[in-house]
Amino acid sequence: MGKPTGFMDYERTEFDADSVSERIKHFNEFHTPLSDDKQRQQAARCMECGVPFCQSGMILCGMMTGCPLNNLIPEWNDLVYKGCWDQAYERLRKTNNFPEFTSRVCPALCEKACTCGANGNAVTVRSNEYSIVEKAYAEGFAAAEPPKVRTGKKIAVIGSGPSGLAAADQLNKRGHSVTVFERSDRIGGLLMYGIPNMKLEKHIIDRRIDIMKEEGVVFKTNSDIGKNVKAQDLLKEFDSIILACGASEPRDIKVKGREAKGIYFAVDFLRSTTKALLDNDYELKDGSYISAKGKNVIVIGGGDTGNDCVGTSVRHGAKSVLQLEMMPKLPDERAENNPWPEYPRVCKTDYGQEEAIGVYGNDPRVYQTTVKEFLADKNGNLTGAVLVKLNPEKDPKSGRTLMKEVEGSEYTVKADLVLIAAGFIGAQNYVAQAFGVERDARGNVKTAENTHRTNAEKVFVCGDMHIGQSLVVRAIREGRDAAREVDKTLMGYTNL
Repeated sequence: MGKPTGFMDYERTEFDADSVSERIKHFNEFHTPLSDDKQRQQAARCMECGVPFCQSGMILCGMMTGCPLNNLIPEWNDLVYKGCWDQAYERLRKTNNFPEFTSRVCPALCEKACTCGANGNAVTVRSNEYSIVEKAYAEGFAAAEPPKVRTGKKIAVIGSGPSGLAAADQLNKRGHSVTVFERSDRIGGLLMYGIPNMKLEKHIIDRRIDIMKEEGVVFKTNSDIGKNVKAQDLLKEFDSIILACGASEPRDIKVKGREAKGIYFAVDFLRSTTKALLDNDYELKDGSYISAKGKNVIVIGGGDTGNDCVGTSVRHGAKSVLQLEMMPKLPDERAENNPWPEYPRVCKTDYGQEEAIGVYGNDPRVYQTTVKEFLADKNGNLTGAVLVKLNPEKDPKSGRTLMKEVEGSEYTVKADLVLIAAGFIGAQNYVAQAFGVERDARGNVKTAENTHRTNAEKVFVCGDMHIGQSLVVRAIREGRDAAREVDKTLMGYTNL
């Protein structure tokens, strides 16, 4: 512990964000990192406490607390404070294959469990991580390191999202020959087309992929297994297959008028914007994407994806944005029954909501509300929606809280564009069917408890396709764990 009084000497200082009026003019990241000296002060705030909950990755009361990757946070915080950036990067990469991704898009479960946060402000773990990895790229610590010996084993990874990339990275470092198949035109999966540029600029992904290519990983785009690539051919060619296709089947809203023109899944909306930017030198050209310009937009869903839809719609130039959340508003501060180090169930205002407030003058979120009916004109074009208020009620049989419609609470709002951000219900059928793997009741690929092996010979699974929709940091952990299991199966032991 380099500075025992650091948490008392320095206040928490986060990266500065551009003003709302400036950042909505572009689709780039909008935070300014601290100087090295100021970041070292932030790292000095780490208490290196006896029980570092920040790296625990535990489930408490049904919620994850601490880092699922078990990052060695106090160790690299101390190294940053001492100015040993190369050693800090080495410690960080021992547990996290892609700190350049997590330091941008992770909700920082580590900070929520930080001991400093029990009675004050948590350590800026995520921005410390960001500074470590960006320093590594700037000074050459992150250069490619191809394995010196190859094992002769060949592995196919289906899907290039965070779990697939993590599995590929681990297995390649072990010396296996890895080929990653991606059905889209670009590598990255969820990272590329599911997360907007404002949170993760795409050259950051390409930068890491280029290193993985130098290290020997082979990437094949436009390869849709079960469609233009046969699963049987892969089973013949490769010693093991890892399915990492994500939970890519979106949850629909089944109400009257759903067939109206102007209703899209959030993932399609976000993808269309990102693809249009990448295809047109970061200019949005009319007709190349699903546009919210000049429209009354309704976003159904209060999670991160819903927030991304709000921020993207604001940048398009939407006339208005309304975000519907079925559940009641969370408290602004921790409730007594939600003590530290549990994950704090509190209301947060994210970047998209901040921008909507700045542009339209009000919070776009409406709680305990859902759509009862979509309205359309004679040509089938969406014109509005009938909304209804909801009340929480306990189910006497299951004890679960159910949201019930409040009779007579219906009201109508204008809508030209509706974006459904209600989550996902599991993996898409055709890939699972192509390999003959079993599914569980939630639509995920089935495995024995605490394993990644499917019922199909040589076939393993990881990420959202295995555990359901989750966080990038959990997907990376899934990929690492699957790689370890595959390695042990092929070699009889593992050092991963």
